[in-house]
Amino acid sequence: MQPDRPTLPDALRADLARAGLEFLAEFYEAALRHRPDNLEALAELAHAYTRLGWVDRGLAIDRRLVELEPENPTVHYNLACSLALAGESEKALDALEHAALLGYTDADFLSQDDDLMSVRADARFTRLVERLRQKA
Repeated sequence: MQPDRPTLPDALRADLARAGLEFLAEFYEAALRHRPDNLEALAELAHAYTRLGWVDRGLAIDRRLVELEPENPTVHYNLACSLALAGESEKALDALEHAALLGYTDADFLSQDDDLMSVRADARFTRLVERLRQKA
């Protein structure tokens, strides 16, 4: 039998989560000062920035990742998410279609990703999801 764990108030839990994300962002920023083209650190930093609500910073890194890995469908997918969060719907849909051309196939994840909520009602998005499901 496990002892009862104390529960944290929601506000404190949110503050701790934010502090953890800020720590991760600082960690990856430091790592990138030593190796500016470290793809894993760049991807993790972009993710941390986005979760912190620093969409423009995450978008800038996702654009850099596309420059460094132009044939990688995942970096194009992540760019699409950042573009959608930044309100750049047409560019987000372009990036999603490019990710699919490069081999992105997960229609279920695509259709549920909260980062893409702003483009879900678009006919291009719906057609892309249908195409991916037909290929599966």
